[in-house]
Amino acid sequence: MMTDIGSLVHILRNVSVRKLIKALEWDGFSRKRKTRARNVIYGHLDGCLVVVHYHRGSDTLPRGTLKNFLAGAG
Repeated sequence: MMTDIGSLVHILRNVSVRKLIKALEWDGFSRKRKTRARNVIYGHLDGCLVVVHYHRGSDTLPRGTLKNFLAGAG
């Protein structure tokens, strides 16, 4: 792993969800489906799944949610 998750959370805490999703897509994740609860599920060819819950693309994620997001993305 290039760096620990705690330092990434500190760096990415003010990044919008829209930019995080673009980074996921650039890394090879694709949108699998959207659930009724406004969750969007992204999957990777290696089997990793990331669930993103947001209301607007300009939202930022709280630190705990961002930590789980990064852990799921690997």
